[in-house]
Amino acid sequence: MNVPRLSPEESRGLVGRFPQHTTLVVGDVMIDEYLWGETGRISPEAPVPVVEVRRESFQPGGAANVARNIVSLGGKVELLTVVGADARADDLRSLLADQGIPADGLLEDAERPTTLKTRIVASRQQVVRVDRESRAPLTGDVADRFRQELSQRLQRVDAVIVSDYGKGIVEPGLMEELTAAARARGVLVAVDPKESHFSSYRGVSVVTPNVHEAAGAAGLSIDDDETLEKAGRGLLERLDAECVLITRGPEGMSVFEPERETANIPAMAREVYDVTGAGDTVIAALTLARASEADWRQAAALSNVAAAVVVGKIGTASVTPAELQAAVDNGFPVARTR
Repeated sequence: MNVPRLSPEESRGLVGRFPQHTTLVVGDVMIDEYLWGETGRISPEAPVPVVEVRRESFQPGGAANVARNIVSLGGKVELLTVVGADARADDLRSLLADQGIPADGLLEDAERPTTLKTRIVASRQQVVRVDRESRAPLTGDVADRFRQELSQRLQRVDAVIVSDYGKGIVEPGLMEELTAAARARGVLVAVDPKESHFSSYRGVSVVTPNVHEAAGAAGLSIDDDETLEKAGRGLLERLDAECVLITRGPEGMSVFEPERETANIPAMAREVYDVTGAGDTVIAALTLARASEADWRQAAALSNVAAAVVVGKIGTASVTPAELQAAVDNGFPVARTR
């Protein structure tokens, strides 16, 4: 069967509707810290490079970067998460304010730190990452407050993105309540999944695993088209979802829908500098496009272009409507069926 093509004019129509929609982003947030420098020698203490740091920068990460991508693309956003009662949480609020993201949904838990991921980049290459975090599940008053906020916010949004980094916020009970409430209101639910949590996602609209996550969740090794098909179809049935989008790095994306042939969208990026946060861009663009009346294949194709833009940048990045449309105008890839 024919695969829908998205023309530049159709893309403009979709992107033009992004500001009409409000997306609630739920999940694990963090601060992405970058230490930028140069290296030209090996440490005498151990066989590791010595990085001379020239500057540092900070960006909202995790679910906060998904929210950043929604805003950058022109959509409206609400963010619901839990942070520590610490200075890092104040830093994150400042970062969100700089991006135009409301921070009233950052609930504090004195028993956990605000997650900080420090990446050291030398000569445009990431050398090492240091994580400071807690993975403990939410409990007590914080868990109760989170569910109350979630219930209230679901009443006024058009879509929900669950950004699951396995830091304790997204758990089976929460997903069950979220999915049921969203379905009752006809609200789209998109999940950027954690491999070990797939059993919690049944009934969502779409999941966007990378090929490694899809293989782990499906319990098989994805080595060729046959095993890719088996994994994608298996997850689609297991989750009772409308769509499974498997991102495949240099191989592009594969879109699985019930009773439709698999659609493959080739990768578009010409230069890849940093894949950090690319999945956040994919799910943000996919969700906004679907909320703006694209079908899943059109939405996936548009998200593929958005990802191509951000991987050409260094650091946790986002894409603007102008950048997205320019990329479409300069050579939009066409999905092909198997």
